[in-house]
Amino acid sequence: MNATAVGNGGNFDARQAAALLEQTTLQARRKLEPTPPWLLCIRACIALAAYGTVWLSVRGQHPYHYPTVRVVPVVIALAIINLGATLTIARRATAGVSGRSRLNARYLAATAALWIAVFGVMVGLAVTGVSDTFVYGLYPTAVPLVVAGLTWAAAMAFRAYWRAVAVGLAVAVVGAAAAFAGPAGAWAVAGVGLFVVLLSTAAVIEWQQRRV
Repeated sequence: MNATAVGNGGNFDARQAAALLEQTTLQARRKLEPTPPWLLCIRACIALAAYGTVWLSVRGQHPYHYPTVRVVPVVIALAIINLGATLTIARRATAGVSGRSRLNARYLAATAALWIAVFGVMVGLAVTGVSDTFVYGLYPTAVPLVVAGLTWAAAMAFRAYWRAVAVGLAVAVVGAAAAFAGPAGAWAVAGVGLFVVLLSTAAVIEWQQRRV
């Protein structure tokens, strides 16, 4: 009897088995990827649209004051949605995982507290009379990105997830670059920078998945 014969007399040779294994592995990697490429592409477009909209509203201000009131709620809503999606995906990716690989409730609580502190400081700066250039221009573009990027990089380093560490550091670099672009230009730098980082990450993930 032919050892490769299966089912109703059909042949299932080594090449077919290898192709099936490759296809199954690729599908599994795509399903288990904590941040799928398509979601990163959507986030890249959201970041570019949100920051770009703010930039369009402030680029002609001399002297600089702040984004228009109509823009601010949109940006805040998008930021909250994005943060919630990030934490939800991260928790789903580590569901059933124990030890240092798991993002536990203490990490999530610490992250939320850190974000509250970041924007609390912004409110404090505004109340104490710090210039609009810094409070409504440089601070909200540079500081949140630096803090978010470094926090994420540190958490992923603890899990030895080095690709995510690189992404976090790249986001922090975008924030640092925005700080040197002026209050209006910072919004453009942040938007374009995040767009490039997220699309590049999506491309890397897709390339790695196709290599399997």
